[in-house]
Amino acid sequence: MAWTQAAVPAAGLPQGRSGEKRALPLWQRVWQARSLYMLIIPTFGLLLVFSYYPVGSALYHAFTIWDGNYSRFVGLLQFERMLADPYFIASVINMVRLLIFYVGINLTVPLVTAVLIFHLPSDRAQYWYRVLFTLPLVVPGVVTVLLWRWMYDPYGGINALLRAVGLASLAMDGLQPRSWLGSSSTALYAIMFAGFPWVGSINMLIYLAGLQAIPNELLDAAAVDGATGVQRFWRVEVPMIMGQIKLIFIMTIITQLQNFQDVLIFTNGGPGQSTFVPGLVLYHSAFYYSKMGYASAIGVFLFVVIFILTAINMKFVQSSIEYTPEG
Repeated sequence: MAWTQAAVPAAGLPQGRSGEKRALPLWQRVWQARSLYMLIIPTFGLLLVFSYYPVGSALYHAFTIWDGNYSRFVGLLQFERMLADPYFIASVINMVRLLIFYVGINLTVPLVTAVLIFHLPSDRAQYWYRVLFTLPLVVPGVVTVLLWRWMYDPYGGINALLRAVGLASLAMDGLQPRSWLGSSSTALYAIMFAGFPWVGSINMLIYLAGLQAIPNELLDAAAVDGATGVQRFWRVEVPMIMGQIKLIFIMTIITQLQNFQDVLIFTNGGPGQSTFVPGLVLYHSAFYYSKMGYASAIGVFLFVVIFILTAINMKFVQSSIEYTPEG
């Protein structure tokens, strides 16, 4: 007797009149996988408590006057205060300057470094350069910021270097050594310069991984067609790593809009309003002045800005791999 798949009913699955399999009800499928659901419940519970609950609380309290205990619903009052707050307005201007600078840096310097490593003829040399650029990741970011803060001290490394190369006039502010972080005209630019030469290890490795994923056939075809190094970079390599460029663009926006730790360590927002960023205004409002509702409103503002910029990037930036012509 010839056995067929249709002749043997699947164990545990109800059969219809024609012998077709009939799906179990949802509650039965959940019950059969109950052990898996029990294992995932603790993780999901922690996610609800420490991730989703704070988000929901911030969204609600952004429309209240809240000091951490007492809250009173006031509608859009906190957002009106935010738009009239000179510290917040100054922080937004500083944030835009920092964002433009870091987006430009993160989209160029690590990419150039990754391209140079990718085109090294020796695989061994590529490996060791990857190792050397990865080593700084083991150093905590706070240590780097503290080191640069010492460099910017009036008697620190920057002024000593300027004097050593014969630029002592730049190291002096009148009769006093220049305080790079103590002047409103230089503090923000000093924060930008910190981290020179700005070769972010993570960004460089992301770019390098994208370059290594490019099929060799494309690079060989470009070489056969007589493409120079610059032409190959713009016409083959950049279009093929547009996905990595999109990722780093989004990561830079999210990181810089949320970041305030560096400014807190460098200047704590001073002198005056020259280095305030929205995240630092949020921090001061919440933990210095107990204006939790106002801090929540700033957090919602940052969330909306990040969401809009990410949506625009996802819609208009596409790589050659992601793009699929219609039809």
